[in-house]
Amino acid sequence: MESITNFLKKLWKQQTVLCVAGIAALLSAVPVSFSVAAFASVDLRVLGLLFCLMSVVAGLRAAGVFEFLCRALAQKTADSRALALTLVLLCFFSSMLVTNDVSLLTFVPFAILTLELSGQQKHLPLVVTMQTIAANLGSMLTPVGNPQNLYLYSNYAMTPGSFFPVTLPLTLAGLALVILGCFAVPKQPISFSLPEQKSPDRIRLIRYGMLFLLCLATVFHLIPWQLVLAVVGAAMILWDRKLLRRVDYGLLVTFVFFFLFVGNLGQMETVRSLLSQLLTGRELAGSILLSQVISNVPAAVLLSGFTENGAALLAGTNIGGLGTLVASLASLISYRLYCGVETAKPGRYLLLFTVANLLCLIPMALLGSLLV
Repeated sequence: MESITNFLKKLWKQQTVLCVAGIAALLSAVPVSFSVAAFASVDLRVLGLLFCLMSVVAGLRAAGVFEFLCRALAQKTADSRALALTLVLLCFFSSMLVTNDVSLLTFVPFAILTLELSGQQKHLPLVVTMQTIAANLGSMLTPVGNPQNLYLYSNYAMTPGSFFPVTLPLTLAGLALVILGCFAVPKQPISFSLPEQKSPDRIRLIRYGMLFLLCLATVFHLIPWQLVLAVVGAAMILWDRKLLRRVDYGLLVTFVFFFLFVGNLGQMETVRSLLSQLLTGRELAGSILLSQVISNVPAAVLLSGFTENGAALLAGTNIGGLGTLVASLASLISYRLYCGVETAKPGRYLLLFTVANLLCLIPMALLGSLLV
């Protein structure tokens, strides 16, 4: 009994959103007598694509391509501001293809290393904060940049013509804000040397690069997702079976629970009607505010069941990734990585993080209201 209790406590601590989603799915099933109809709301295409993308990105990381690129660029910087800008923009642009969380997992540890070696540790809270903001803003550009984009693109049957007119202006505005934020780092000469790093694994790079192109083709409805799922699954088993452990299965299960929760609510006519009325015309503001509490991925899944305005949800949940520490679960990754530094000051970081996020959230929300 004690071991079960300890397991549940550990699960709650490590997968809080998953646990909340599971409880919500269970409680919402009671009024509809645990109807199997809710399972029809589970989007297998989104789950399959998420699995494929996470597997392929794990392969690209294992190939060492991201670290190699980062080291090559960082070695060429001559001053502290240029170094900060390089570290931040790497997160911004890489997140468009490999998701915001993978971008932060890759480049925040490297930022910690380079700032220590160059004697610029005092700028670490600001740089990590701007890296986090950059990853959340850059990832909004593409359907594969973050999970909520992939879900909304599929759920609302979006096309490039309906998706990019929303995300491109927001991304460009986000780029301007990120660059502006980096100017807070003073321009000082620096000199440092990084440890030797071997070149990327070319075979892995080619293999997973090809699989990534297949995933992109599937996102844009050029190839059936079932086929790509079979190809990626078979390739991972044959090439790098151990990398399957790096897939975030907790995120996949969380999606299933939220799909069931929305499906259960959809069967309650009174609840569905009420939520639809409350959300209509307020999709942008509603998704931004809800993201501050439950994060933007669950907010996208939850609200999508009660509105046809996918463009507003797309803008709102991406903008809503700014703000609180939990607004985007990727932000928790960089926070934990920063707290692992011996000289870390979590209180100072949280204050700086919140202020910087609010300064970016306000203009982004105003721009979003003009777009949708």
